[in-house]
Amino acid sequence: MSLGSILSDVAESEKRLLVYAPDDSGMDLGTRLETRNLTVDHRRIPSISAKAFVIIRSGGQFYGAVPLVDLLQFLAPSASHGVADDASDHSHIYDLFDDTVFVSLDRRQLLATSRELEDRAWRTGHGRLHVGFQRIEALESQRAVYREMGALDIDIHLYVPDGGTVSAFDDTSVTVHTEPDRDLARYWFVLFDDGEDGAQNCALIAREEDDGSYRGVWTYDPGLVARAFAAVE
Repeated sequence: MSLGSILSDVAESEKRLLVYAPDDSGMDLGTRLETRNLTVDHRRIPSISAKAFVIIRSGGQFYGAVPLVDLLQFLAPSASHGVADDASDHSHIYDLFDDTVFVSLDRRQLLATSRELEDRAWRTGHGRLHVGFQRIEALESQRAVYREMGALDIDIHLYVPDGGTVSAFDDTSVTVHTEPDRDLARYWFVLFDDGEDGAQNCALIAREEDDGSYRGVWTYDPGLVARAFAAVE
C-alpha cells in the first residue's frame, strides 16, 4: 500500500467534461485540462440561454455542474485573492473534480485545496488529520493554525523531512513526525477522517515530480481516504 498506488488507481477512471456555451467561451479548456484524466467536449447553446456552464459525467452518469466562469477563475486564481479566499470561493470546484488526477497544479492551487480540506476538519471539530510537509519552513508558517486546531477534539499528525528541528506543540493534540518513510517526503498530503460515518472524509495527495510540478488527486471517497491513511501510518 502506498500513496503512489492510489494515484495510479484513480488515473484509470476517466471522466467526461461538457462545456455548454453560446459562444467560444471555454474552447481552450481541452488544452488547459489536458493533464487531467478527463475528456473535454463542447456544446453550443442559444445566445438567449443561461450563461455558459460545465458539467462532468462519470461512467455515463451525471456527476456535477458549475458555471464556466467559476472554473476559469479556479484554473487561473487571481493574485489579488488570498489562499483562504480561493478555498472558500471554489469549494464547489473541489467537489466537481473529486477523484480526478491532475498534473502540474501550481503551489498556490495546492495551498487553496489544502485549506479547503482543513476547513472541513475545523467545521467537524473531531476526528483525525494527517498532513505531510516537504519543508520544515512550511510547517512553521502554519504553526498557529495547527495549534488552534489542536485545541479541538482532532488527533493531528504532522510529517516533516529528516534532519530538522521542530518546536513542540505543547498542550495540544498535535504529534510531529520528523522521521517519516523516505517515500513520503515526495508527497504533499492532507488526510482527514471525521471518525463517524465518513461524510466529511477527504484527502489531497500530490507527488512532486523531478521538474518541480505536482501530480495528484483530491478525493472525498471514504474508501480512498482510508487507503491513504493506511499508507502513511
